[in-house]
Amino acid sequence: MSASTEAVPPRTVRCPACTGPSLYASQNPYRPFCSARCKGVDLGAWASESYSLPEQDSDPLSEAPPAPGGSGVGRA
Repeated sequence: MSASTEAVPPRTVRCPACTGPSLYASQNPYRPFCSARCKGVDLGAWASESYSLPEQDSDPLSEAPPAPGGSGVGRA
C-alpha cells in the first residue's frame, strides 16, 4: 500500500470534562468529550454561566490618565 491510501489511526485526546481518554474521530459522536455524560456536564456549566470572563468597566475613559500639563482646568 502507498502512504496516501493508508488509514490514519484515530487520535486519543484528553476529555475536557473528566480528563480521561477520548477518541477524537468521527466514530465518537461526543468528541472532544468521552461520553454523553461529560458533554452534558459541560453544557450544564455553560447554561449556569459557570464559565465566564472577568467583568470589565463599560467606560474605558473612566480610568484614563490625567491630561499632561496641569489639573485640567482651562487657562485664561
